[in-house]
Amino acid sequence: MHLTLHSDYALRVLLYLRLRGENKSTIQEIADAYAISKNHLMKVVQQLAALGYVSASRGRNGGLVLAKQAEDVNLGRVVEQMEPHLNLVECFDMTVNTCPIALCCDLKTVLTEAQQSFLTTLARYTLADLGTRPERLRKLLQIAPASQPGQT
Repeated sequence: MHLTLHSDYALRVLLYLRLRGENKSTIQEIADAYAISKNHLMKVVQQLAALGYVSASRGRNGGLVLAKQAEDVNLGRVVEQMEPHLNLVECFDMTVNTCPIALCCDLKTVLTEAQQSFLTTLARYTLADLGTRPERLRKLLQIAPASQPGQT
């Protein structure tokens, strides 16, 4: 199974914001940290905001922060929402299928089971399960330590 860059970047954005804590981040900061396209990241962040994972504010003091607690961000759900479809092979979508054996092929059953296992595994984890080495991740991404509630 191969996730689109859209899903990959979404997971990276969420991890980055988790590492930043209450400190706001910009799309440019995140793009620079991961060396990825700012334009593509803008689309990802828009969708994450629309889905309620990210809170985005504009203006001088604007920026991005997580809109949910890390424990409430299920990785399987994020992937399912960010992927345009989860069709492993063309016969998963009979409207575009051209495979002549699709109606009697057992491969689709096996691939469906494998896909479900993949999604079931992702669903067992939340954003809180990622980043078990936050200081190392912050160093790699050049992120200052997150401020704690009540600190300035």
